[in-house]
Amino acid sequence: MKSLCSLALLASLLISSMQMSGQKKLDFDESGYQSVLARSKKEKKPIFYMMYATWCAHCNKMKSEVFTDTLVINFMNKNFVCAWQDVEKGEGDFFRKKFGIRFYPTFLFLNEDGKELYNTSGEFTAATFIAEAQNSLTKEKQLPYLEEQFLADVSNSDKCLAYLMALNKGRDRNLLSPIAHQYLATQPDDKLVSANNWKIIANGVTNPQSREFQYVLNHQKEFESVASAKRVQRKIENIVVELLTPALEHKDTITYNKKRLIAKTIQSAKNDSLVNSFDMQMAERTNNWKKYKQITMASVDKYYAKDAKTLRDIAINYLKNINDSVALNTAIGWAKQALAIVETYDNQILLARLYQKNKKIKEAIQYATAAKNNNGSIGFSTKEADELLLELNSKH
Repeated sequence: MKSLCSLALLASLLISSMQMSGQKKLDFDESGYQSVLARSKKEKKPIFYMMYATWCAHCNKMKSEVFTDTLVINFMNKNFVCAWQDVEKGEGDFFRKKFGIRFYPTFLFLNEDGKELYNTSGEFTAATFIAEAQNSLTKEKQLPYLEEQFLADVSNSDKCLAYLMALNKGRDRNLLSPIAHQYLATQPDDKLVSANNWKIIANGVTNPQSREFQYVLNHQKEFESVASAKRVQRKIENIVVELLTPALEHKDTITYNKKRLIAKTIQSAKNDSLVNSFDMQMAERTNNWKKYKQITMASVDKYYAKDAKTLRDIAINYLKNINDSVALNTAIGWAKQALAIVETYDNQILLARLYQKNKKIKEAIQYATAAKNNNGSIGFSTKEADELLLELNSKH
């Protein structure tokens, strides 16, 4: 009888322990946006929403290390209705568009009506994440308060910058542009060069044809004095990247060609090579190998002669997609340049395969043998070289 009682008590304790354990975790609601809003109103708590992607290493690390931390669990369960959304499924597209999400993980803090209070993105430790969550509960750091302060005095650079910086945490910069221009419209040209104004331009101006950006282009030295040459150059490059990237991602050649004309008007030491890089990517993504060959033949020696990675990437595309013997000879030259910069097994194999494709078996055997000898001498795998040599020797 005692043993039966002991067993019953043990079972009871085990169930109790399991129940307590079940409570010691951060339960993320996956029922959908409207359901989460309803919960927020019912429980009278703001909402914490995690935007993640299954392939995102930072997202997975936050899930496995930070959201299993006892302090994080207790703080979040006490103060928020917690939810998450895979950005590639269900309502993911809705969240991306509504909140201008660009990076993962992004963390949104909303009120019961879905109004954004605070946001941040990236990977945090448990302590820094709690600090960010605490910021979302602090009125003076919330977006509605900062917006109200800015709109009460749109000519105040400190208030504009505070609002912009709170917004600019991994979101689409185009959403910040109207705020920046609302403030900058109050500033005459001769007042644009200042430390605060530079930060507002750097974070909020996205139109390369705007008055403010054109002023930066024409007064680079003055802006370098309140920022740095590196920061000014980076802004010039970023505005080109932000201009051309959407059309590139959508493989929209018509829009791309229109935007490209604008990008080419920007006078900068690195602008020509940057636009050329986008041209190559567009030709590659649209499988326009005739255009790709035209672009690379005209630009590789000019822009990429010392860039081993780009030389190799271009040579690989020639190997896979271009059959012209003269063009392949040129690609062989680029692959040799890459090999001279970085002598690697992969670069030797690439040269062997380019020679093989161009029906120069003797040279192909030479580089495949060199690859085999180099990797073999340090105990690394020579499987690809062995297979290639077997194939080459059977035809020699």
